[in-house]
Amino acid sequence: MQGKIIKGIAGFYYVFIVESGVYECKAKGIFRKEKQKPLVGDNVEITILDEAEKTGNLESIFPRKNELIRPAAANVDQALIVFAMTKPRPHFWLLDRFLVMMENKGIPVVLCFNKRDLVGEEEQAELQSVYQSCGYPVIFTSALEQENIQAVKNVLKGKTTVIAGPSGVGKSSLINRLQPEAKMETGGISKKIDRGKHTTRHAELIAVDEHSFIMDTPGFSSLYLSDLEKEDLKYCFKEFAMYEGTCRFHGCDHIHEPGCAVQKAVEDGAIHRMRYQSYTEMYREIQEKKRYGR
Repeated sequence: MQGKIIKGIAGFYYVFIVESGVYECKAKGIFRKEKQKPLVGDNVEITILDEAEKTGNLESIFPRKNELIRPAAANVDQALIVFAMTKPRPHFWLLDRFLVMMENKGIPVVLCFNKRDLVGEEEQAELQSVYQSCGYPVIFTSALEQENIQAVKNVLKGKTTVIAGPSGVGKSSLINRLQPEAKMETGGISKKIDRGKHTTRHAELIAVDEHSFIMDTPGFSSLYLSDLEKEDLKYCFKEFAMYEGTCRFHGCDHIHEPGCAVQKAVEDGAIHRMRYQSYTEMYREIQEKKRYGR
């Protein structure tokens, strides 16, 4: 039978199969031998050992379309990056790091600004002007007031979506609005994984419907740029793309070169100064790390 890994804890993998439920599976030794680790989000084939107990063996993993390291996850279709509009106010440099991380992995992003009920139209317009102009879909929600929850459900339809963002922005409240049964014991899974009350939280897939999944990603605040070269960073800022090849110098990094089309766009207001500032700070961070071999 074919299904999708929704959770992995202590050598057990919990596989969701449409119309059958969740099966607790052990991975065969061949995975260890081939140094292949099953990941949350993997599409897999299992054999059923006990239908009543919902147990099985993990037989094979289908090829992955992509893979994230932190958190360890596979086959992500898109990212829903959640920040609060206030309490706490958006940390734009951190938000831009999330965007760079996803752009580097080639994962499309939808931006969600929660706690819409606590701010006015002016703050919303400001956020829209910065990020919608970069080409990112932007949704303003209030998990508390259930505002625009359907709009979020629409963008999740038929996809596996990783939900990321800092703590305190209302991710859990939003997930509970999207799937009220998220805390429910699906197919007895909660009882099965309650071995010694694991305190470490893991990436976990939650089924919104049979073909739509959201991936809760605890600890997704450690945003490393170590696998990114400074020369490649510019390709992770979508709004720079239209100026590619129009700078005076070929291979311009848009930092200090004369005749730079991106810097001129910043001066003209076509690229938001805040975004460009994030770019230059990240560029110098990568440069320093490479220089000192960190």
